[in-house]
Amino acid sequence: MKLEFPDITLLAIESSCDETSAAIIRGNKILANFIANQKIHSQYGGVVPELASREHQKNIVPVVHEAVKEAGIDLKDIDGIAFTQGPGLLGSLMVGTSFAKSLSLGLNVPLVGVHHMHAHILAHFIEDAGEHMPTLPMLCLTVSGGHTQLVVVKGPGDLEVIGGTLDDAAGEAFDKSAKIMGLPYPGGPLIDKLAEEGNPHAFEFSGSKLPNYEFSFSGFKTSVLRLLQKEMRKDDQFIENNKADLCASVRWTIVDSLMHQVKKAAKDLGIKDVAIAGGVSANQLLRRTLVETGKQEGWNTYIPKFAYCTDNAAMIAMGGMFKWMSGERTEISEEAQARLPF
Repeated sequence: MKLEFPDITLLAIESSCDETSAAIIRGNKILANFIANQKIHSQYGGVVPELASREHQKNIVPVVHEAVKEAGIDLKDIDGIAFTQGPGLLGSLMVGTSFAKSLSLGLNVPLVGVHHMHAHILAHFIEDAGEHMPTLPMLCLTVSGGHTQLVVVKGPGDLEVIGGTLDDAAGEAFDKSAKIMGLPYPGGPLIDKLAEEGNPHAFEFSGSKLPNYEFSFSGFKTSVLRLLQKEMRKDDQFIENNKADLCASVRWTIVDSLMHQVKKAAKDLGIKDVAIAGGVSANQLLRRTLVETGKQEGWNTYIPKFAYCTDNAAMIAMGGMFKWMSGERTEISEEAQARLPF
């Protein structure tokens, strides 16, 4: 399936959680992708929705200004505006949606609302996302702080979820494990970093290998908590003395559970093109394991560059471009949706 992209320019806005981001895309080439992180949440051990929406209000104008400046264009050069319509934190989404609507009216250009999780997957089609553009159909493991899904991608507008998490997302499992160990928020990237120095088989935690293509991490979190409680009663320095091994064991268990379902789905469906997407796709072990498994199974594997893994407007821009190409536009009356159906 060869894709040809139109010579139009879109501004994209992402504000689903705690990153305020703006990007400029022309065809499938990203001209700018600017992100403002909200460090204020680290002192609370997680994202505080009210604070997130306030930070978006402060960041949205400077971020858009910087993206336009970095792209070397004027606002009058923009043909349309893509924005994250959902899912996400409603207050955060409303900031981005309201700004997109206002700018759309001011510039008299169309709006394109984008599904956040679709965008994570479609980021693979950005010109510099990876070494090769994916071949369809493709199986994509989408893993983030709020979502864990297996998606069959038959086309840019034809995505089907074949399995998801029954409880917690993989990213949440990483962050909650880090919190139990007393590591600062966000804990997932820190576990990944510390795990590189540890033994992944030092401790055994409860993984999940469910029927069909579903995931579950609630039992895993409980097993981490119980082991630490047990060992800390014997040695109050247990976590500090075993931090790298604990992180490596946590990471290995989560990645093993994820890859078990990916292998099963790819085999059952006869799909040879496999990708990962979402914030957790930045995890070093997950990336290495996908490549190694791909070689063993004869897959073509697609791993996005780090800049397109976490929440960013470049992926919203790519998702918006595909919707633009299919003729879809969003009415000014449409609202942000915290639980936008896939």
